[in-house]
Amino acid sequence: MKYFLGIDVGSSKTHALIVNENGKCVGFGKAGGGNHQSAGYAGTERAIRQSFEQARSASGVDSAQIAGAGFGVAGYDFPSDREAHLLAISKLGLSCPVEVVNDGINGLLAGATRGIGVNVTAGSSNNARGRNRQGKIGRIVGNGAAFGEFGGGLEITWRALQAVNYAWIKREPATSLTAIFLEATGAKDETDLMEGISSQRYHLFPHLAVKVFQAAKAGDRAAFEIAQWAGRELGWIAVAVARQIEMENEEVEIIQAGSIYEAGEIISAPMKALTLEHCPKAKLIRLDGPPVVGAVILGMEQVAFDGYLIRNEIVKTAKALMN
Repeated sequence: MKYFLGIDVGSSKTHALIVNENGKCVGFGKAGGGNHQSAGYAGTERAIRQSFEQARSASGVDSAQIAGAGFGVAGYDFPSDREAHLLAISKLGLSCPVEVVNDGINGLLAGATRGIGVNVTAGSSNNARGRNRQGKIGRIVGNGAAFGEFGGGLEITWRALQAVNYAWIKREPATSLTAIFLEATGAKDETDLMEGISSQRYHLFPHLAVKVFQAAKAGDRAAFEIAQWAGRELGWIAVAVARQIEMENEEVEIIQAGSIYEAGEIISAPMKALTLEHCPKAKLIRLDGPPVVGAVILGMEQVAFDGYLIRNEIVKTAKALMN
C-alpha cells in the first residue's frame, strides 16, 4: 500500500494529511502558523514537524512508507525562499520525492478539475496562483495593499476604516461602520478612534470584514460599496492570473478559496461579473474541500500518481477525519 503526505502551512494554522493510494485519509495533524515571514524558519520547521508527527502517529504509517509528499507554504513567494524551506522539510527525514510551493497552489490542486486554472484565495489577505496545461505558472505578489492587491479581510477592514473617517470628516454621509469600529476597539468616540489607531493604541483585525458584510446586507451604503469593490478586486486578480497563463479566452476554472467567500453573493456576484467581462468562458467554483487536499495531490504528482482519480474520496474522508 502506498501512502502520500500533504502539508498546508498557513500564517495562522498548519494541516497535515496522510492518504493511502485508494484515497482514504488515514492520519490528520495540525499545528500553529508556519509562515517564515512572521514565525521565522524555526517556526516553519516546528509547524511542519508537529503537524506531521500528529498525522503519522494517528495513521500508524512509518515515514519510509510515504511515496510522495507535497508542501504548500504561506510565505514561500520567490525562488530565493526555496533552499530554506527544503531544509526545514528535510528535518522530517522523508526518503520520498517532495515538492514545496506557495500555499496558493493548494486550493488550485484541490479544487480545479485537473489542477488547471486559477485559484484566488481570500482570507486574512489575498493570494492567487494559476497553472495551464503546459505547466506555466501565473501569480500575484501576494503581499496585499502595498502592491495594489485587494480583497482579503485586512484590505476590506482598512477600506472600511477609510469610510468611517470620511463620515467623521463629513466627506461622506454617516455609516453604521462607525459604531462597529467603536465597539471593536473600545474607543469612546470617533476622535478617540482616529487618535488610537494613529498611535497604534487601537488595532484592527481582518475578521472585522465579517461585520462589514453584515452591515452591507443590512443596507449600509458605504459597507455595500466596499463589498462590491472587494469582489471586483478579486475578479481583477483572477483575470490577471488567467492572462498570465494564457487562458483568458478558454473555459478556465476560477477556484474561490478562503473565508471571505462565506459572505456569499455580496462578494461573489461582483467578482463573477468582472471576471466574465474579461474571461467570458470562465467558470467560478467555490472550493468544497480543505486546501491540504491539494498538497496531498502535489505529493502524488511527484511520483506520477494520478490523484484526481481519487480526489472525491480524499475530500470526503478528509472532511470526516478533520471534523
